Parts: sequence; structure tokens; C-alpha cells
Amino acid sequence: MKMVKVNAKTLFLGLMLIGSVSFINAQTTQTNSTTQTAAAGSSTIDSLKKQIEANPKDTESLAKLATAYQEASDWTNAVETWKKISVLLPDWAPSYYSQAYAYQSAKDDANAKIAYEKYIATVKPEEIEQNKKNLAYAYFYVAFSEQKTDPAKAKEHIAKSLQYDPTNEEAIKLSKALNS
Repeated sequence: MKMVKVNAKTLFLGLMLIGSVSFINAQTTQTNSTTQTAAAGSSTIDSLKKQIEANPKDTESLAKLATAYQEASDWTNAVETWKKISVLLPDWAPSYYSQAYAYQSAKDDANAKIAYEKYIATVKPEEIEQNKKNLAYAYFYVAFSEQKTDPAKAKEHIAKSLQYDPTNEEAIKLSKALNS
């Protein structure tokens, strides 16, 4: 049996070369995947826009379009699309919550606050249980926004927030600050 002598430096160099090729391949694959995802999002948006052109009152397609805009971080179009849904379904609370989320993501705090207040006002009594977490956050956001300009209103809202989610540490901190 013949033994092959391998130079340790050559082996190490070969392994490094294989590793770097794999790394470069992984980087290329990731970039291609990101590009493909963006392209898929764009084609989804285009497809939904065409559906809505054919039927502007298709709230299901509008909701999908608004969600696609949010996934693409296109907050302006997300807000505008959620507003269209709110006009068509003025009693559907999730559209106001989603508007608020999009405004907040776009750093438009004044309109986010207004949309959260509209969400709070629109949730029906029979829907409260399934919306507790969102209600807790909406009340917290409004309380946080009002803490300097209207501390009494902020205290009312933070109490409601804690009623719906007593474990929210940020709400607990704000409540302590408002009540001290």
C-alpha cells in the first residue's frame, strides 16, 4: 500500500480556497434571492393594481396591496391604500390600526396618533377580546403622545393600555412616570 504525503500548507491553502469559493457563492445566492424577492414584490403589487383598476371597490385586493406596500416599506402608498379601505369600510377597525402603523413607520407621529384614536373608537365591544394587544398598544401610543400636552388624557389612556395588557413594561414605566 502506497502512502501519499500531503504538505500541510497545501492542504490548508486548498481548504481556504474551497471555503472562500463557498462564501462567494453564498453571497451571490443571497443577493440574487433578495433581488428575486424584490422583483416578486413588485410583480405582486403590479398584479394587485391591475385587479383594483378593474374593480376599485375590491377591499380584499386593496388590503393585499396595502400589505404588499408595507412589506416593501413603501409607507406613503400603504397609508393611501389603507385610507381607501377606510372609506369603503368605515367600521373596519384593522384598517385604522394599519394606517397608524404605516404612519408611525413613516415617522408621521401626528397622523399615527389620529389613526390610533380612530382605531380605538372603531373597535366594537364584541371585538375587544380579539383586539386586546392592539388596543393596548394604541392606547399606549396615544398616552405617550399626550404625556406633555395633556397629562390627564395620557393617564386615562395609559390606564386603558394596562387594562388590556398589564405586562407591557413600557406602559408600566409610562404609568409610573405619569402618576408620580
